[in-house]
Amino acid sequence: MKNPGAKHGVAVGILNRLNLKIEGSLGYFGCGLIDGPNISIKGRVGWSCAENMLSGTVVIEKNAGSTFGAAIRGGDLVCKGDVGARVGIDQKGGTIIVGGRAGAFCGFMMQRGRMVILGNAGKNLGDSMYDGTIYVGGKIDGLGVDAVEGEMTALEAQWLERKLKLYGLQTPNGAMKMTKIVAGKQLWNYDNLEPAEKKIVL
Repeated sequence: MKNPGAKHGVAVGILNRLNLKIEGSLGYFGCGLIDGPNISIKGRVGWSCAENMLSGTVVIEKNAGSTFGAAIRGGDLVCKGDVGARVGIDQKGGTIIVGGRAGAFCGFMMQRGRMVILGNAGKNLGDSMYDGTIYVGGKIDGLGVDAVEGEMTALEAQWLERKLKLYGLQTPNGAMKMTKIVAGKQLWNYDNLEPAEKKIVL
C-alpha cells in the first residue's frame, strides 16, 4: 500500500496471515483488531495504533501517537521511534517495543505481557498495573501507584537481546542494565482494606 495519506482506520480487522507493507503514514486506529498479519509501516502512526491486537507483528519505522497498543492481547508491536502517552494501557498480553522515548502513564492498568522502552519513560509508569513487566533503558520520570522496581535475571536479559535483534534494535547499555518494573501487588485486595489502610496505600 502506497501513500495512505494519514487516513484513519487503515488495515483494521485483518484476521489472516499475510504480509502487508505500507509506505507512508497512518492516522488514528491503524491496524486495530488484527489477528495474524505481519505489517510494516514506513512512516508514522496516530493514536491507538494496533488497539486490541491479537496476534501477528506491526513494525513502525518512525513515531507513534498516544495509546499505542491499547488493550493488546498478543503478537509483537514495535515502534522504532518515539511514542506518546498511555502506551499499552490495559495491556493483556503480547510484547510492545519502543525504540525511543515514551510519554506519561505507559503500562497503566497493565494486566499481562511485556513492554520494552529503550529510551526515557514519562511520569506514572506502570500506574495501577496488576501484572506484566516493563523494561526501560533510559531515565524514568516517576513510577505510578503500586509500580515497583524488580530484579533483572539473566534469562530475561537473554530474552530481551533475542527479541530486540529480530527488529534491528538493541539496549542502550546492555540488557542487564535495563530497569525492570513490576506490580507491587498492594492494590490487588484494595476493596478489602480499611479506610485508614487505603490512605497508606494511595
